[in-house]
Amino acid sequence: MAEVRLQGSEAELENPTLVEGFPGVGLVGKIATDHLIEHLDMRYYASVHCEGLPRIGIYRGGDRTVRPPVRLYVSEAHDLLALRSDAPISAAAVAEVADCLTSWIVEQDATPIYLSGLPADLDDEDSRDLYGIATGNGEEHLETADIAMPPEDGVITGPTGALINSAAREDIDSVGLVVECDPQFPDPRAASVLLEEGIESIADLEVDVQDLVTSAEEIRAKREQLAQQMQAIAQEESSQAKPLRMYQ
Repeated sequence: MAEVRLQGSEAELENPTLVEGFPGVGLVGKIATDHLIEHLDMRYYASVHCEGLPRIGIYRGGDRTVRPPVRLYVSEAHDLLALRSDAPISAAAVAEVADCLTSWIVEQDATPIYLSGLPADLDDEDSRDLYGIATGNGEEHLETADIAMPPEDGVITGPTGALINSAAREDIDSVGLVVECDPQFPDPRAASVLLEEGIESIADLEVDVQDLVTSAEEIRAKREQLAQQMQAIAQEESSQAKPLRMYQ
């Protein structure tokens, strides 16, 4: 049965922002969302049980508690929701998962921020360009935050692409942030750009990203196993942005 099940008390929110963190190329969305949850000490709010999600249990070192792989966190003080995923989503499941989550997002009257990496030839010191896309009236958020338009045609794949597709189909307000990133390895520097140049302005937050930059190598090492799992799945199943010319 597809459902989002609350864990604890219902939060009091008013037109919240939701940040999505499904694993994708460079793990940029996951790294950014995980950092946001930890930095703001967000509360575990709901478990996600959409059809097609892997039926596995997740546990952490030093903690006996087992939780499902896709979870939602909340900060009432910041009027913020965050989606955390500790497992890749198969191509066969992305449409069902996207429709399930979109229904819940609409019920919360939330504005989602969808995160994706654009593979680019970069080294660790290079800057990462950030672009914004939108559905509904989401472009207003991008204009206010002064986020650049994409320089070329493109497509976003995987669960993030399916979520954006659902938002466009339902004509709900949403924002998509696309950041240049390393296509081979976890890219904390690109995740810091998502936070500092995009999410902070749109969600009216202040997030310290210095440790993402200074601890980039340590973070890369910790995320390497998940990155290898992502590479084991067919490339088209991973959330990422691609130039549209690749499909022409």
